Amino acid sequence: MFQPVKIAPSILSADFMNLERDIRMIEQGGAGYVHVDVMDGHFVPNLTIGVPHVKQLKGITELPLDVHLMIANPLEQLPWFIQAGADMITVHEETLEGQWLERAIQMIHDGGAQACVALKPNTPVEVLAQSIAELDMVLVMSVEPGFSGQGYIEGSELKVAQVAQMAKDAGNDGLLIEVDGGIGVKTVERVCAAGADVIVCGNAVYAAEDPQAAIREIEALGNAARLKA
Repeated sequence: MFQPVKIAPSILSADFMNLERDIRMIEQGGAGYVHVDVMDGHFVPNLTIGVPHVKQLKGITELPLDVHLMIANPLEQLPWFIQAGADMITVHEETLEGQWLERAIQMIHDGGAQACVALKPNTPVEVLAQSIAELDMVLVMSVEPGFSGQGYIEGSELKVAQVAQMAKDAGNDGLLIEVDGGIGVKTVERVCAAGADVIVCGNAVYAAEDPQAAIREIEALGNAARLKA
């Protein structure tokens, strides 16, 4: 079933000294989410923002907060991010296996948020076989997590198509598929044609001459590709 493509600009590429200004800018440009990259310096080498920032973001925007936890201990920190106001919380399958992944999904749902699981580029989609029916979204990483500005890994759209087929087979027709990494006007069509619904953009939006026009263009290209697929 067709779902309009939504753009989730990543604030990792925003101007942190003028973050509220940049949030207002993407709101006015038609963004669907605010993508918040949380990195702990352990699961990924970079270190970014945390719970206080999510809480403050919740107070300045009505856009849903799409919080991507690139952290080594998500079960310990999930309650903090839920309480801070995250609307959608993504955990990495690589940090949680079996019953622990199921526990994380249940904790997120019990907290009133939507549950998403992210897959690194080398992680096969088959690891989601037991959980995909319970998920609200799957995040396909099209770069190695940890830093913004990386180039799109060719062939990532094939993994998007695999997730879409797995969700269909599991009867989860409402599952959203998000793609993060190197997505812009040159790459959005291929991932949306494969089934992506939510597109994370960093430099493609914030480094554009006209960020609001960039959001609209990327969204339009994605929607056109979805309709043709």
